[in-house]
Amino acid sequence: MLRREARLRREYLYRKAREEAQRAAQEKKEKVRRALEENRLIPTELRREALALQGSLEFDDAGGEGVTSHVDDEYRWAGVEDPKVMITTSRDPSSRLKMFAKELKLVFPGAQRMNRGRHEVGALVRACKANGVTDLLVVHEHRGTPGTVSEAKPHLIIHGFSSRLGKRVSDILRYLFPVPKDDSHRVITFANQDDYISFRHHVYRKTNHRNVELTEVGPRFELKLYMIRLGTLEQEATADVEWRWHPYTNTARKRVFLSAS
Repeated sequence: MLRREARLRREYLYRKAREEAQRAAQEKKEKVRRALEENRLIPTELRREALALQGSLEFDDAGGEGVTSHVDDEYRWAGVEDPKVMITTSRDPSSRLKMFAKELKLVFPGAQRMNRGRHEVGALVRACKANGVTDLLVVHEHRGTPGTVSEAKPHLIIHGFSSRLGKRVSDILRYLFPVPKDDSHRVITFANQDDYISFRHHVYRKTNHRNVELTEVGPRFELKLYMIRLGTLEQEATADVEWRWHPYTNTARKRVFLSAS
């Protein structure tokens, strides 16, 4: 296990370094391309390599997917296999927290719930890895009262995630769910407004060929992005932090991160 973790760490660092080099090269080519299209002088720092960059532009495919990000490797096979979600709670959960965890299990089709008991975080993560779990959700607190929920695979509405970080967060949320069937009548919404993500859960039925009746089934809650860490839960002390919310900086109240300004 330790050798495997070390190998995965080396592979991650290699992909990260290669991605940075590819991104830097792509940014240079874009500067040259814009200068040529707008009939402007090529930036001074790029003039020595401008001919080579211009030549490589001929081989760029505008319809390609661009540079692959190391942080998206976990979603490379999304849609091929359904995610396997495990839900647990913090230690010594209250009765309301236990009830909410049961309802949350119904939100994610095929999810499983595990009693926390005295299990350490490391033991939980190792058990999840050994059983092919793709996502571990740890619930700490909640609002609302649980109710009965359909277990059909839901359609998703993801709104307001237009920045680069927003796209990253929308992928994290989207790939918690399997691909729905066309006739599914469940709809789950993640709507971002001013970096607060509203979660809403509805079912619908067609009353006739023109009208649809929408019913909220809950739970409903608000999410706030705090941190994205490049590692699993037990690697808190060593994993790189991809993004962290800094609420106490002077500009924190004025800035939004999940939508393009």
